[in-house]
Amino acid sequence: MKTLGLIGGTSWVSTIEYYRIINQQINKRLGGLNSAKILLYSVNQEQLKPPTDPNEWIQAAEFFSGIAKRLESAGAECILLCANTPHIAADQVQNNIGIPLIHIADATAKAVVKRNLRTIGLLGTGLTMEHPFYKDRLAKFGITTIVPEKSQRGYIHGTIMTELEKAILEDGTRKKYLEIIGSLVQKGAEGIILGCTEIPLLIKQSDCSVPVFDTTEIHAMAAVEFALSNEGLKV
Repeated sequence: MKTLGLIGGTSWVSTIEYYRIINQQINKRLGGLNSAKILLYSVNQEQLKPPTDPNEWIQAAEFFSGIAKRLESAGAECILLCANTPHIAADQVQNNIGIPLIHIADATAKAVVKRNLRTIGLLGTGLTMEHPFYKDRLAKFGITTIVPEKSQRGYIHGTIMTELEKAILEDGTRKKYLEIIGSLVQKGAEGIILGCTEIPLLIKQSDCSVPVFDTTEIHAMAAVEFALSNEGLKV
């Protein structure tokens, strides 16, 4: 089994989900008392304070690259940035390490293509919805991305920062998210990417009439596939 290097804490709420999913799936496939080999570096998100301006991510990219190097030196055989937005720095991080970085947008795009969908709605932080780093990655797989209106994007971003990243899950917030999802479906979205790793705690497939793509689970499962790639097992 290969050793996974996780950079979490962005936020700790969804990092818990990564740890749970990866270990549960490893045990499901290997049985016994098997669990994943994980090196986890959990950042203090308040100290990090990710920039809202994409041009200011150079320093954050250096920060994540330094952590990735430390995990690589400690024996990690791949790196996961355990959140969607930090993938704005993914290419810089990858260029600074000698092990693969499992990209959350690539894993998600493969899941969308597997369902034969081509037009998708994207929810996430302001940067994830508005900056091309995520949508361009999806476009490489032939996927057209639709995002909510400006006021809706502001609402989603605000609730991620003030509620979801603190594990506050409100029924009123869920209702508003579902209204936004409905508006994206009316505009042609065949499915919805929950492009913030906390949103799947609030929105479930059972809430929606179209396929939803839980990026936390998808990314974690890609890590499981990598960890077991030398075990001769199908994931």
